[in-house]
Amino acid sequence: MMAWIVWLIVAAVLGVAELMTTTFALGILAVGACVAAGVGAAHLGLPFQLLAFVVASGAGLGFVLPVARRHVKQPPLLRTGPAALVGRSASVLEEVTGQSGRVRIGGEEWSARSYDETLVIPAGRTVDVMQIEGATALVYPRE
Repeated sequence: MMAWIVWLIVAAVLGVAELMTTTFALGILAVGACVAAGVGAAHLGLPFQLLAFVVASGAGLGFVLPVARRHVKQPPLLRTGPAALVGRSASVLEEVTGQSGRVRIGGEEWSARSYDETLVIPAGRTVDVMQIEGATALVYPRE
């Protein structure tokens, strides 16, 4: 069997193993095996194929792997706009029911509804913003 075919089989096995583990390292080794297969297809000897595999894999593991892992472990996206209000506290200005009400969230007045439609929250209570639907805050009373 030709050496480049063996390298392609190794690359396929490493690629499947990468899909099972999602470590990125096995995928980089699979790319190194593909490079070695290319060198083998150019009819260069086994020492050149091994050298190509080691160099390509080493470069990938040394340079590409840290960058890939950094991109996967990025901090959560910053919430802005109305989505940033979810989880904040608010004070009830007008009685909040399942249909209507008014609350003050961080100095702004918002229309509000009770998150649990059966609850009636009197004015003066402190509530938590559970969700924002359009320009209406869905709130739940604090205990």
